[in-house]
Amino acid sequence: MYGPEQLFTVIALVSLPTVMYGGYALRGVQRRNQLTDQQRGFFRAGHAHAGVLIVLVLVALQILERTNLSNGARWLVCFLLLFGVLAQSGGFFLAMLRTRLGMGVTTGGAVLLGAATLITAYGVAFP
Repeated sequence: MYGPEQLFTVIALVSLPTVMYGGYALRGVQRRNQLTDQQRGFFRAGHAHAGVLIVLVLVALQILERTNLSNGARWLVCFLLLFGVLAQSGGFFLAMLRTRLGMGVTTGGAVLLGAATLITAYGVAFP
């Protein structure tokens, strides 16, 4: 039977093309000058964070798979990683419309990712 790490690895790998498309879309938006400089910066930041964080998630999932954390803890880490990436990068896109709210969502995503990383570290340190 597959563990949560395999399912979330598939989710991360399938989401990579959406991030790649985001880079393509950013170029089109920049050519048409449809965004302000601040909006363009948020778009760029959201796109960049999404790409980097998906790579982080792929690495974290490989490490998580080697821990002796309970199945419930492993599911928790996977969901924290998923929602953390969505919130961290998505908050920048939301900030294009509502800066304060978007940055709050981005901060929340960072907290979720930090929690996932610390739980995984605990699983590595205390097998």
